[in-house]
Amino acid sequence: MEEAKGPRNGGDSSPTQVSKKPRISGYITEQEIHEEFSHHNPNVARINNGSFGSCPGSVLAAQKNWQLQFLQQPDDFYFNTLRKGILHSRTVIKNLINADDVDEISLVDNATTAAAIVLQQIGRAFAEGKFAKNDTVLMLHCAYEAVKKSIQAYVTRAGGSVIEVQLPFPVNSNEEIIAEFKRGLGKGKANGKKIRLAIIDHITALPCVVVPVKELVKICREEGVEQVFVDAAHAIGSVDINVKEIGADFYVSNLHKWFFCPPSVAFLYCKKASSELDVHHLVVSHEYGNGLPIESAWVGTRDYSSQLVVPAALEFVNRFEDGIQGIMKRNHEEVIKMGRMLAESWRTNLGSPPEMCAGMIMVGLPSRLRVSSEDDALRLRSHLRECHGVEVPIHFQGLRDGEEGVKDKDGVITAYARISHQIYNKFEDYCRFRDAVNHLAESRQICRTIYPV
Repeated sequence: MEEAKGPRNGGDSSPTQVSKKPRISGYITEQEIHEEFSHHNPNVARINNGSFGSCPGSVLAAQKNWQLQFLQQPDDFYFNTLRKGILHSRTVIKNLINADDVDEISLVDNATTAAAIVLQQIGRAFAEGKFAKNDTVLMLHCAYEAVKKSIQAYVTRAGGSVIEVQLPFPVNSNEEIIAEFKRGLGKGKANGKKIRLAIIDHITALPCVVVPVKELVKICREEGVEQVFVDAAHAIGSVDINVKEIGADFYVSNLHKWFFCPPSVAFLYCKKASSELDVHHLVVSHEYGNGLPIESAWVGTRDYSSQLVVPAALEFVNRFEDGIQGIMKRNHEEVIKMGRMLAESWRTNLGSPPEMCAGMIMVGLPSRLRVSSEDDALRLRSHLRECHGVEVPIHFQGLRDGEEGVKDKDGVITAYARISHQIYNKFEDYCRFRDAVNHLAESRQICRTIYPV
């Protein structure tokens, strides 16, 4: 496309091909990994990479260099450096996810921003009468809360309706998810309604499960769903991504969670055919109307350094054997091993089979902890942070009508921990968590102080 060659998009000086494969001899050592993350608090077992990720020191240094370049001569940086740098980053992403064209890639702050961009154009279609009142947006019930709020802000207030697909959990197979999704599609199309947008998580956040996204997108196409948006906040750096095979109209993933960029930056893929839709950045600035990639590359005076260090993050992952593939394999294998170790110690269960996990897994907590609400789960999480130096999300799993739930020797398991594994994690991190939970389970007095009556 001609737009990629124009001055707004960075000109021709940036590379058009960026290798996914390591090009160096000699791989990073364990000591070097430790040094890259020496800024971490050594007194905290940080097994929650899924929330905010972590940026290594070498990428932070690259970010500082970009920030200094801007501060030294802002005008020159804007006119001669910024656009080329952002195009370079977009090109890296294009190659990593197998997109057809760099113009399909925009860089935005995070997945929440991308969801709002997509939902804003859906809301406009409802408000302008292009969609019928009560036509539907479909999503999983465990969609990220900010996405649900964006649906309220842009869709339901404009006359659209929402169908939530109940994700089974604990879950045993992809077939269980597919069956529930098909039931949700049936509800969405009832009484002649049309499903204008389906929002599908690639990896759900809490509880965390890798969703059979390619199969669900295919079902959406067969059922006449107008647009499909894949919220893959956790995906890049966790699972393989091939946007052409997945086939969604929109696909977003945060680069600061599992791809080692500083917060915050995400890519939003818009399929070529979808670029004809009325899709714009939420911040209207000078570049409005020049296409989402260009609009996103200049939203006023701000720090763009997190968008510019994507090539540095790629250099970092390429210091590992097999690059990002090697990191993903290592994280998956280790988180499964740690999950099984915890479940065995607590005599509980895993929330899904290993093949439905990436770098995170859900581990049942002993029923003796007596987590009976989402507030209890939050209090337990805070207690683990403040009293035991363990950072880990806790998910409350209430029983629906007719459900018996999963039981341990003392009762129904009502809470699951979402543990992450990233390259900086040590076995001792999980031992600290294991021992803290065992201590709490053995001391009912401590439990009462966590959940005051």
